[in-house]
This record gives sequence, structure tokens and C-alpha cells, in this order.
Amino acid sequence: MSELRWDPVRGEWVITATHRMDRVLLPPKDFCPLCPTRPGGFETEIPRPDFEIAVFENRFPSLQANPPVPAVSSTPLHPVEPARGVCEVVVYTAAHEGSLATLPPERAKLLVRVWRDRYLDLASRDEIEYILIFENRGAAVGVTLHHPHGQIYAFPYIPPVPQREIDSSRNYRAKTGRCLFCDLIQEEVNDGRRLVMENDSFIAFVPFAARYPFEVHLYSKRHCPVLAELTEEEMDLLAIMLRELVACFDRLFDEPFPYIMVLHQAPVHKEKETAHLHFEFYPPLRDRGKLKYLAGCEQGAGTFINDSLPEEKAALLRAAAGAGGRCNYEKS
Repeated sequence: MSELRWDPVRGEWVITATHRMDRVLLPPKDFCPLCPTRPGGFETEIPRPDFEIAVFENRFPSLQANPPVPAVSSTPLHPVEPARGVCEVVVYTAAHEGSLATLPPERAKLLVRVWRDRYLDLASRDEIEYILIFENRGAAVGVTLHHPHGQIYAFPYIPPVPQREIDSSRNYRAKTGRCLFCDLIQEEVNDGRRLVMENDSFIAFVPFAARYPFEVHLYSKRHCPVLAELTEEEMDLLAIMLRELVACFDRLFDEPFPYIMVLHQAPVHKEKETAHLHFEFYPPLRDRGKLKYLAGCEQGAGTFINDSLPEEKAALLRAAAGAGGRCNYEKS
């Protein structure tokens, strides 16, 4: 069963997807469904002995192109709709071990172009309003498969977090005539203490009001609303910085760093002026071996408590980036 249920109190849709209870949970390496199908081995999701990058529809999708009829009927207070949309899996490599950081540079560049191509295809569908590209990495964030991969959700509506960003940006533009995100980037450059790394087209920093101790946002310096509008050179530079940033995380404690990575961009059909392409990384670690849990204040009130200073965490990340010779920013 997969359906959309409206929460009238918060004013947002919730997806009910009961079949996801049956998905595979951390299988042994020899039975990973994201590995290639080896001769004489069991049949995986990818029926070939090798590949560069594989994309396929999730076997346990939250959103479906042909969703079932909802289990319950709508009422005026509780609207229900079929969970129409698309959920795809993007497998970065045939190798079971590794991460974005260990992908060869050309493979990382190809991955960014795969994201673009999937965006263009999904955006051409009339029912799609928003496309979310993301990655969950590590058991600490609840991944069910360790093989390097990400996901793409194509929604029939604009989810709450992107909508709040768009509303804030629209209000800021109405008051100032400028892009909220462009001004945020300039303020981070002027201050310098929270910057982690940058190249000619992208900049990464710990946000001023970071919710997680090691939260990092990676922005396009140019006002670009969606992934598909990046130039070829910008896509290459994005791929390089994503590799560098994940490697920086991994060097921090000399171990694979768990995180949630989410690409925020404009909705499919509107808000090109108010949205600004950026990635957000939410790592659950607050220190070596210590997790940040979302407790009463975060979950119940929606107010995050960060028990560290963003400026201090940014300095640690800059040091980790510099250890590999990859950070090309230091405030003079």
C-alpha cells in the first residue's frame, strides 16, 4: 500500500508505504542486490556482470507511477490521494565498497551527468512538481544497503522544506530585490570563519545556523536554479568538490563518515528566480563515536539545539580538507 495522507495540523503530506517493511536490510556482501549479477551467482537488481552507473526504479517505492487505490477514503479533514510519483535508485559503481570520495574523477563527473539526465526525464512528466536527489550513507542514518548509491524521488507536490526555502527567498527578494542565497554566500565569504572549501564555481561552508555540528552546505556561486542548467565545466567542478567534501568528512575521524546529502533546487515548473542550487549534508556525528539524536525539542518543537559552534567545526573540517591538499581557502 502506498498513499498520501494530508496532515491538517502541519499542513503537509505524509506518505504511507506499508510494503517498505519488506525491503532487504543490510545483507551479506555476497548477497548485495546492488552488485552486478555475477556468472553463476544470484540475480541482483542489475542483470549484467559489470556496469559504470546503474539507475532503476526502486523495488520498494514510496511513490509509484501507477499507485494503488488508497486503503481509506478521504474526508474533508483528512484528504487522501494515491502516492503518484517516481522513486529511483542510482548505483554509483559496481564495486561493493567505496563512496563518493573513492570514485575515480571521471566516474564522479559521469554521476553528475546521470543526475542531470534523470532530472530532465522526470521533469518532462506532467504529474511531477519537484525532484529530490539524495544519498543516505551509513548505518547511523538508517541505510539498508551499504553499496555506494543514492536515490531520486520525483514528487507530485513541493515538499515542505524546499517550499519553506522558496517562501523565505521570495519574501527576501520582495524586500531587497536580491537573491537570499547569493547574499548568504557573499556574507560567508566576507566572514570566512565558516568556509570549508571552494573552487571557481562552488563553495562549501558550515551554515551560520547549523542544526548539526558538522552540517555543510555546498552552493553554486552563480545563481543557478536547477542542476540541468549547470554548464559542462560547472558539472565537472561540482563532481570534484563533492568527492573532496566526502573525503574531508572521512579524514575527520579516519573512518567512513555517515551523512544525509540532499540536493535542493527549484521546483520543476516555477520559482527559477527564488531557488538557488545547493547541496546540504546532515552528518549525525557530533564528535568521534558520539551521535546527535533528535530528541524532544527537535522532534516536538521543531527547534534544533547544536551543542557546538559552527565556526569551530568549520575549522576542524578545513584542517581535514587541508591534510589532503584539497582545501583551497584560508581566510587571510
